[in-house]
Amino acid sequence: MTVHRLTLNGLDYAVTDEGSGEPLLMFHGFPDSARLWRHQIPALVNAGYRVIAPDLRGFGASAKPAEESAYTLGSVLGDVTALLDHFGVSQVKLVSHDWGAALGWAFAAYMPERVERHIACSVGHLSALWHAGIAQRRLAWYMLLFMNRGVAEDILQRDNWQWFRDLFQHHPEMESWLQDLGRPGALTAALNWYRANVGVETWTREGWVLPRVKVPTLGVWSTGDAYLTETQMVSSAGYMDAPWDYCRLEGGSHWFMLDRPAAVSQIFIDYLGRDLS
Repeated sequence: MTVHRLTLNGLDYAVTDEGSGEPLLMFHGFPDSARLWRHQIPALVNAGYRVIAPDLRGFGASAKPAEESAYTLGSVLGDVTALLDHFGVSQVKLVSHDWGAALGWAFAAYMPERVERHIACSVGHLSALWHAGIAQRRLAWYMLLFMNRGVAEDILQRDNWQWFRDLFQHHPEMESWLQDLGRPGALTAALNWYRANVGVETWTREGWVLPRVKVPTLGVWSTGDAYLTETQMVSSAGYMDAPWDYCRLEGGSHWFMLDRPAAVSQIFIDYLGRDLS
């Protein structure tokens, strides 16, 4: 695929850019890169889209600042607007997953004029995620480990990354993840997304507060997700001031775009092309 090297807000970015049609922006999450979308990008290009998929800061071949504060959603949103401005794109359709979905929800909430519609994969509206109850908090136990700078890096890499392999259930994508995370500073950079955004010092009385969303949104959640409950996705409807749709995908793990690529590509194409008027 065509990968550009760009400088956005002083940081070096790797950005996949394929196709020549209507612009479609895709955000990956932890511990991925734009490679996450490798099955969907050709299908979406064939459906008439120009796909722009960055390796987000801290991941893949993009820059990995050392300081935790570089990974707040607000900081990364600045890179998103700079990316669209670089390509001369005023508004996009958006597909996002995991931390990329958290970023996507924030983008849609704070800059709705730049997002025509949004497909949020796995992660719901952040306020819905906060209020999803004890079942969700149990699944997110590993975040407490990730908060411990240095200790987490040591534990996750011990015995040829055994903890990491077990935590993410020996997914077939594992060796690709480990190749990326083995780059200098890469594991700490990836973990800094958690440290900058979900540490207890960032909590308010209301938890993670995000404005209501005025962008039409489809939430997609898979029954095999071991880290996120269905509740946090479906309850996102309560934080919408625009049309909300929900797709429950049977089978497939948290990384259902890799596990069920053809079905997921079709879900994306159907929603992105639907008349929402």
